[in-house]
Amino acid sequence: MSGRPTAPALRAASLALLAWAACSGAAADPGDHYVTIPSRPGVRVGYWLMERPDATATVVLLPGGKGGIGLKHGVPTSENFLVRTRERFAAAGLDVAIVGRPSDRAELDIFFRKSPEHVEDLRHVAERLRADLGKPVWLVGTSLGTISAAAAAIALGDAIDGVVLTSSVTAPRSPGAVENLDLDRIRVPVLVVHHRRDACRLTPPEQAQSIIDGLAHAPQKKLVLLDGGADARGDPCEALHWHGFIGMEREAVDAIVDFIRNGRPEPAARAPSRGS
Repeated sequence: MSGRPTAPALRAASLALLAWAACSGAAADPGDHYVTIPSRPGVRVGYWLMERPDATATVVLLPGGKGGIGLKHGVPTSENFLVRTRERFAAAGLDVAIVGRPSDRAELDIFFRKSPEHVEDLRHVAERLRADLGKPVWLVGTSLGTISAAAAAIALGDAIDGVVLTSSVTAPRSPGAVENLDLDRIRVPVLVVHHRRDACRLTPPEQAQSIIDGLAHAPQKKLVLLDGGADARGDPCEALHWHGFIGMEREAVDAIVDFIRNGRPEPAARAPSRGS
């Protein structure tokens, strides 16, 4: 015997995966798959790719925490806000790439997220997605992922088309506070989304305006403070609390999609914003 799975076994495995995905709330589009590409010497970085035929832009989703996406049975299973809402982004007509950890890192801490090595990883991802999909590329970070998104936006310039920061690290004394980065070097549109009741010590919502204030050269910038939701539970810094927009997923994604579609000016109109 060759040891290869039989056709019935393959069908059974596929059905099992579909059933698992349905129970987890994730649509199992047969075209969705995990991609790994070389980034730095001896290092590869991976992302879960969801390409949609009607897409008008590509969102590069950067989860918080340790930077993992919870890949199990070939499907992301993390409860992170951006991972669990990926189907909403895809349904809104966006290509989606959820970036995981590079092969040389067990976790993405605050300091690595600001490092040239991490920026280089994200540069390769953005370039590959632009080349493969031919769409504008937006970085979307949440929680610690906002450090990644902001640092990359500072370094990559017009290699990306815009940035979205959700539940940003805003505690002034944190070594990862986004407002303490060189935000005046960002020259693409920026959306900041925060929950008014976010109780995480690293992401106080009253500091979110400081990010907007630092974006001196962003052609357009906007702060959205959401309120509402239901069933917040667990650690206030985790995904199933207000920090992760629990019960407000639709509103949060809608705000992001609307800004990507309508919030950026035409290329010739890139000028300092007249307000937030």
